[in-house]
Amino acid sequence: MTTVTLHYFALLREQRGQSSESLATAAATAAALYAELAQRHGFTLPVTHVRVAINGEFAAWDTALRTGDELVFIPPVAGG
Repeated sequence: MTTVTLHYFALLREQRGQSSESLATAAATAAALYAELAQRHGFTLPVTHVRVAINGEFAAWDTALRTGDELVFIPPVAGG
């Protein structure tokens, strides 16, 4: 198991009902973790519409997760 810290913004924060959490997961990659979270929390955005940052830098979805990683899932944001 890998323990990571997650941060959610915009629609994902609304769907999760909180802005951050610490989670133990068996997911090996950022994509596998997002799929796990989408099923668990009912996220409606496909992975193709979300970016991921790991430890403060944008990352590829196939990036391996390590204990202590901090992930931010960034959905599309509209503004003006």
